[in-house]
Parts: sequence; C-alpha cells; structure tokens
Amino acid sequence: MTELDLLPLRTPETKRFWEGVDQEELWLPHCLECARHFFPPSFLCPHCTSRRVDWTRMSGRATLYSYVIAQRPLPGWKSPGPMSVALVELLEGPRLISTVVDCEQSSDDLALDMPLVATFRPFGPQKMLCFRRGEL
Repeated sequence: MTELDLLPLRTPETKRFWEGVDQEELWLPHCLECARHFFPPSFLCPHCTSRRVDWTRMSGRATLYSYVIAQRPLPGWKSPGPMSVALVELLEGPRLISTVVDCEQSSDDLALDMPLVATFRPFGPQKMLCFRRGEL
C-alpha cells in the first residue's frame, strides 16, 4: 500500500467538500427542506430524504465530542505519533471524524467539550481538515 492508496476519493457527492478543503474552507451540504446540515456529503438529506440539497460554508467552530489516540498514525501525516482520531461536533450540528493538532496528543491536553476551530494540514499531496484549540 502506498501513500496515494490512503487518499480519500473525490466523488461527485464530495467534490464541493474537497474543493473547500483545497481553499482552506469548510463546506457542508444543507437541506433546503428541513434546514439541517449533514456529513458525509450526499445528494439526499439523511434526515428527511429530500433531494433539495445545497452547500453552505461552515463557521469552522466545533467542540471535541470524543477521541482516541493512535500511537502509529497513517504515513501521510509524516508524524511518528501519537495522533488523535477525534469525533468533533460542529457548531452547526454535524459530527465528523478528524484530528486535533497543535497540542499534546494526550488525555491531559485533549478535553471533551473543549472548543475547537478548523485548520488545514498537508496529508501527502493534498490538504486535510483538522482542528485546533479555539473559541466558540
């Protein structure tokens, strides 16, 4: 397996999300029927099954919902580890899996409900959405 095998696939459903990441912006689908944001991206709202879906730029603000600490992160991160695998809850509602950067990767520094803000880091030849300490 090579580093390129680990890159996320850009599909028609996720194209706008990855274009945003390339521009260091966080964009998520938004249902025009039930007014909820959701992740992962889809042409169909997972809450009400409407096909009336548009995209909205998110604030990038979030809280740490849960995490584990990987002692050996994926090679694309170019880090010997440890590295968090974090479930973050965006201010706008959806939860997504990412990582928390710019802090010690330990339970002493990673606190549940801590405020986070989106940031972007290289992962091999592309950027990835990450989070760092921030303010809500």
